[in-house]
Amino acid sequence: MKNSRTLARLLGVMLALVLVGSSCSGDSKDAASKDGGSEAAGDQGASGNTISVPDDQPTIQKAVDAAKPGDLIMVAAGTYKEAVDVETDRLTIRGADRNTTILDGGFKLENGIRVLSAKGVAIENMTARNYTTNGFFWTGVDGYRGSYLTAYRNGDYGVYAFDSVNGLVEHSYGSGSPDAGLYIGQCYPCNAVIDDFVSENNGLGYSGTNSGGNLTIINSTFRNNRAGIVPNSGSYELCYPERETQVVGNLIYSNNNGDTPAIDVALLAMGNGIVVPGGVRNTIERNRVWDHTRTGIGLVPFLEEDANDNLPTEADWDIDCAEQKAKPATAPEDIENPLLWNPQQNIVRDNVVSDSRLADLGIGSVGTDLSDLGNCWSDNEATSTRPKNLQALAPCDGDKVGEVAAEGWDVDELNVASWLAEQDDQPKPKDYKTTPEPPAQENMPDAATAPAEPATNMPPKVDLDAIKVPEKPAS
Repeated sequence: MKNSRTLARLLGVMLALVLVGSSCSGDSKDAASKDGGSEAAGDQGASGNTISVPDDQPTIQKAVDAAKPGDLIMVAAGTYKEAVDVETDRLTIRGADRNTTILDGGFKLENGIRVLSAKGVAIENMTARNYTTNGFFWTGVDGYRGSYLTAYRNGDYGVYAFDSVNGLVEHSYGSGSPDAGLYIGQCYPCNAVIDDFVSENNGLGYSGTNSGGNLTIINSTFRNNRAGIVPNSGSYELCYPERETQVVGNLIYSNNNGDTPAIDVALLAMGNGIVVPGGVRNTIERNRVWDHTRTGIGLVPFLEEDANDNLPTEADWDIDCAEQKAKPATAPEDIENPLLWNPQQNIVRDNVVSDSRLADLGIGSVGTDLSDLGNCWSDNEATSTRPKNLQALAPCDGDKVGEVAAEGWDVDELNVASWLAEQDDQPKPKDYKTTPEPPAQENMPDAATAPAEPATNMPPKVDLDAIKVPEKPAS
């Protein structure tokens, strides 16, 4: 961490308080409403300096290079054909208009904006399109925020946070990525919130490999992807398994879209609303899920070939990411290949699920006693389950599985092994470069006048108990 001298820190905080106190409008968040999770909070505050692009600096990259921690970089409407790297803490990078302040990679540049280990960087109110990998990308950071972002026609992910903690992605949109419109991976505890994200026409709406721990997905829409929300475990990234993600109050529908780009995993997962390949201790509740060719909510295994490590024990599930990274590597000759990551101790309750062709609720595995996995289902509004009567077989008792039935798990089983055989029969991936331009998206309120707000004191507090099952949209 870059520590300021005591006097400089006090001056920065005092100036930030003046700025917040003098602001009577805007979409800035009340610092008192946030958890103090981010390490960047110790150096919080904005400097009050604004660098305008192109008036003060001709490019976004030059503005970033000239900026000091706490500065606001204000980017005018226009198309910027550049790939921006950010290594300065606590910058706020904001577009004047979300729909016309556009970073364009021309299908040659890799990332729109990439934040490299810089703490507390917020990116707001702009579009990134036509990059070969990612639109907006934070990697190795403590404290991040993406607000009112649009990412489409990018060759890997739209909005991407990797090996990063203490973050918020809100009021944003991702489309046309072969992997996922939104991805958070390799973090535990992640301490992150996804709020009001729309993901469509991707391979996966959301992907989260080995992420979790105070990771919350709320009030968002995942539609018309190959598959909707897909958190999974695997040793090909660190911090396994995927665990403790809360998926609450979202709309997930029609994720059977064969007219999208797609990686192999998206072909395998196609036709599922929420599917959890090998994830553990997740909570899925009060979502509205409908129109899927396979399952509305499915708990399934992930078969990993050429694994980098053996399966963690249940005791390892409580080890944080930093501790796991420090453990000695397993010798290749001692790794048991392939690995079967089973979904375990997940809670599925109070969801409204309908029009799923295989099952509204389902769990399946291969060569595994499903009753031993510790998953539970209660008070879901659903008309079909596999196995049959799933909610009676393993009801939830508070925040854990209740009394599990000894028999009945083999009645109308979910045959997930057949999905592997069906993978080659799925519609072939489309070229991400042909993804259509999305409709105009909502702009950040008062973008021209709101003060800088670095991503300190992340993530915001969330009142999960206040979230209800969302209504089905009229159209």
